Amino acid sequence: MAARTSSFTEFLASSAPDLLQRGLVREDPGAGGRTVPELEHGTTIVAATFAGGVVLAGDRRATMAGMISKRDVRKVFRTDEYSAAGVAGAWSLAVEMMRLFQVELEHYEKMEGQPLGLVGKANRLATMIRGNLGAAMQGLAVVPLFAGYDEDAGIGRIFSYDVAGGPAEERQFYAIGSGSVFARGSLKKLYAENMSAGDAVLACVQALYDAADDDSATGGPDLTRQIFPVAATVTGDGFAWVPDGESEEYARMVVQERLRSPDGPKAAVIGRRLPQS
Repeated sequence: MAARTSSFTEFLASSAPDLLQRGLVREDPGAGGRTVPELEHGTTIVAATFAGGVVLAGDRRATMAGMISKRDVRKVFRTDEYSAAGVAGAWSLAVEMMRLFQVELEHYEKMEGQPLGLVGKANRLATMIRGNLGAAMQGLAVVPLFAGYDEDAGIGRIFSYDVAGGPAEERQFYAIGSGSVFARGSLKKLYAENMSAGDAVLACVQALYDAADDDSATGGPDLTRQIFPVAATVTGDGFAWVPDGESEEYARMVVQERLRSPDGPKAAVIGRRLPQS
C-alpha cells in the first residue's frame, strides 16, 4: 500500500498484475497459429439527453458466432452516483472493464478526498479502453458509451469512444453497437430539445426497436419471455434505474404502436414549399 496512486488500475498492475485479465488469445496447434476464441458479444446501446439529465438504454441480446447466446443480459452499468455506461463488444471483457472502472472511481475518491469531475471520469475510462488495444486488434474489442450528469454545468453529457480509447463528446444523443446506425437514424427523427425524462426513455426504446428491426444481433422486446430493454437516468438527484415495470410499459406501448404502423412514428416535415412555377 506504499504506492499511493489515485488510479486503482495502476495500483493493481504494480501489486497484483495477475488479477488483470491477460492472455485471452490462445494458441491453436491445429491451425498452426494464434486464433481468437469465440466469445459472447453485446450489441446496441443508446443514450439521449433531456431537460436536467441523460438516459442510457440497451437491448438484452448477446450473440456468439451468429447465434443468440443469451436473451437477458444487462448492458447498462451504474459507474458511480452521477454516471453510467453501456457496453458493446466482447461481453466477458466488457463486464470486467465496467467492474474495474467502478472501483477505479471509488478508489480515486478515497485517495483524493473528492470525486472526479465528469470529464475526468470520461478520460479515465479512455485510458482503460486504450489498455485493451492489444486484444481489440485481435477482435476482442470493448466499446463503451459513457453518460453522466455534469454537476458544474447542470446538464447531462454523453461520451463515445473508438477502440483505441479516443473520447469524443456527443451532442443530444448517440448509439453504439451493431444496430447503432439504425438507432441513430431513429433518434434523429424522434429527439427534441429539452424533452422530458419519460419522452427521452420512450425515444430510446423506439430507437432500440428500430435497431432490432434491421439488425439481427439486436434484440427487441420479448413479450413471451417478459424481457424488455434496460434503461437508467442520471440527473442532479443521481443515478436511477428505470423500474422493470415502467420499462415493460414503454416497450408494450411501442409494440402496440408498431402493430398499427410497423415503421414507427412519422416525423413531421418542416420547411417551406418550393414556389409554384
